[in-house]
Amino acid sequence: MDRVTNELLGRYFGVARNALEEAKNSPENVEINDSTRKHFIDTVEAYLKDAKHFEEKGDLINAFAALNYAHGWLDAGAKLGIFDVNNSELFAGVD
Repeated sequence: MDRVTNELLGRYFGVARNALEEAKNSPENVEINDSTRKHFIDTVEAYLKDAKHFEEKGDLINAFAALNYAHGWLDAGAKLGIFDVNNSELFAGVD
């Protein structure tokens, strides 16, 4: 596929939102400063907001990019143990 479509964005929005909810509801797997976990969640939420803004403007490429950044933060948080998640359909590199 070489196009970003509304359907593709919808699928990615769904995955990112589901992953964010699972991350928010997960325990921490490592001892970290409380502000680190909050920073990760706030950053993901900001990228999701940006993605929605771009989508509403019809800028599907930047909406798609923002969604991928959001999910990258979720995957990084899972890999670092900031989120204790095990759903390989929502997070890369987890069992």
